[in-house]
Amino acid sequence: MADERQNLETNDGSVILLVDDNPTNLGILVTSLSESGYKVRVAQDGESAIAQIPYAKPDLILLDVMMPEIDGFETCRRLKLDPATKDIPVIFMTALTDVFDKVQAFEVGAVDYISKPFRVEEVLVRARTHLDIQKLQNQLKAQNLHLQEEIRERQKAQEAVQVFLHAVSHDLRNPVTGGLMVLKSLLAEAEANQGKAIVPQAVLQRMIHSHERQLALINSLLETQANAMEGLSLQVQPVNLHLFVKQLAADWEPVLQWEEARLNLLLPDDLPPVQAAPNQLCRVYENLIANALKHNPPGLTLTLRAELIQDAQPPKVRCLVQDNGIGIQPEHSNTIFELYKRGNQTRRTVGLGLGLYLCRQIITAHGGEIGVESQPQEGAIFWFTLPIASEPKNFSKESCCT
Repeated sequence: MADERQNLETNDGSVILLVDDNPTNLGILVTSLSESGYKVRVAQDGESAIAQIPYAKPDLILLDVMMPEIDGFETCRRLKLDPATKDIPVIFMTALTDVFDKVQAFEVGAVDYISKPFRVEEVLVRARTHLDIQKLQNQLKAQNLHLQEEIRERQKAQEAVQVFLHAVSHDLRNPVTGGLMVLKSLLAEAEANQGKAIVPQAVLQRMIHSHERQLALINSLLETQANAMEGLSLQVQPVNLHLFVKQLAADWEPVLQWEEARLNLLLPDDLPPVQAAPNQLCRVYENLIANALKHNPPGLTLTLRAELIQDAQPPKVRCLVQDNGIGIQPEHSNTIFELYKRGNQTRRTVGLGLGLYLCRQIITAHGGEIGVESQPQEGAIFWFTLPIASEPKNFSKESCCT
């Protein structure tokens, strides 16, 4: 008997809740289960058993059927209705021998039953068996959850790759096809003119513009991927926004003329310098300007403004890019800064929807915020904040975007 009992001992520290109103049974089972390495908790009726489960956290419940107030069947039924306790295995201990009672035990959710009078060795064997089963089930659940998470992550990665490939194939097709047609036309002219072809200036400009578009697109894709992997690195310095935006407007003048657009600069010349990375700040402004031109018909009026946020701690400047265009639908405003999101009124299909996403990445890296205010047919105001430079310095040409 001693050898048999030793073989049943466990050191796993599982918690068993013993529910019985018979002191003799409780004494025998508490001693036997404790000696076998289990942590034993005791209740003498169903109500007290249910009450102590939240802090006892049993791994197994040994439940007597015949008890005062609510019997074992009702106790088990309540446990199985509660999501917090429904997975705890319940073994009934019963002196009932009728088949109906045994069937009822399984119907209310028990995993097993032990007939009274019980043998301690049988109790230990059944307890260990169902604890082992429960551990295996928990391991299986954990593995399934981990597998499901891996599947979700793999699906997300596959979706990202599919979006990336689709975007590249779609957005590079037009400029590449156009450039190829021009080259084939020039080749045909050269073959007809003893190897010589005259290239008009307008054709060269179109080809240069096409390749610039391709390069900008590739850079955006690579930067987006690098930012996702490593985070954005900034080389910040004090930037005079008034001079910065004035230079930016001069660089954009040819594009604005082509688009028949007008750009108003309403930045005070006494704004304190902001702490920013000039090249990255230039990308923010250019993306916001290009986005406004792309999503609106010709003749757009753009206004660039900036203002000091008086009550911000630490002090910040709010920069605004406003247009009088067709505006943005509310449902699009909520997702417009997400990756690969594009407006449904884009006049040209050059971009991937990366511009505004990159703006958010850049401004967030500066410690600022970005947003949009718009109503359909009432234009849009894109805004972002930048920190004030801690040690203002004289603005130099090196602070302009290049």
